[in-house]
Amino acid sequence: MTAHLRIVRGDATPEEIAALVAVLSTRHAEPEAPPVPRRQTWRNPARAMRNPVVPGKSAWRMSALP
Repeated sequence: MTAHLRIVRGDATPEEIAALVAVLSTRHAEPEAPPVPRRQTWRNPARAMRNPVVPGKSAWRMSALP
């Protein structure tokens, strides 16, 4: 196995080497796709429109509801 990383000077602990490898591996990773924004339906003006009232058994109740 060929070493890809060589410590030239100093005395690094295994934890420090692992942190360095983690930082270097994220640098060459694929960039993440930006999150897709969710549609905000609460501000949609069509939400305030009601369905047409159809004559029938509970038409009087539906006439007061948006």
